[in-house]
Amino acid sequence: MTAIRYPVAQNAEAALSAPMARAARASEAEALVGAAVEFVSEAAGPAFETREAALSAYAGRLDDERPEHRTTIDPEDRYCALIEMAAGPIKPKPVIKPTYQGGRRWPKPAAPRATIWRLSIRYWRVAVDRPVLEAEAAGAPGAGRKTASLDAKALRDRLGQPLRPVKPQQPLDIGLFEVRPPEAPHILMPDE
Repeated sequence: MTAIRYPVAQNAEAALSAPMARAARASEAEALVGAAVEFVSEAAGPAFETREAALSAYAGRLDDERPEHRTTIDPEDRYCALIEMAAGPIKPKPVIKPTYQGGRRWPKPAAPRATIWRLSIRYWRVAVDRPVLEAEAAGAPGAGRKTASLDAKALRDRLGQPLRPVKPQQPLDIGLFEVRPPEAPHILMPDE
């Protein structure tokens, strides 16, 4: 199976028109551009009223099942998708009390909203504010720490960061001297 090679770019429009490179994994993308990257999915391009209009506008970038335009994209180029979204902002009015009017308990629901079609592109966005450090690449839990290859400033920055737990601490649900018997786990018994 071939991995999807996502574009590497500063924003969605650049990823669609002229990406810096293409990479399947974050480490590969960081090595290609020399900066930290993050994986994002954003809408790009104009909005279309119908799915057919969007498919026609982005011919060659999306799979098209229409009989007259049948197209299949290579597996490594499947980083674009069409999404259907609401045409305007969604702000439902809060209903505090039932109305009991016209034989209905609640008011009639609003008319269905108009929808538009947009192209969604998944890509590696280059984080320009911070370069990738070797300590970050090697600092994953379970990986060996490589601090010998860092200079003094990078090492000081790394040591100045707060320690982060692997997972959040779970709240205590029983006291220090209480135990749940295995035959009745819903009961707390004092342990002496």
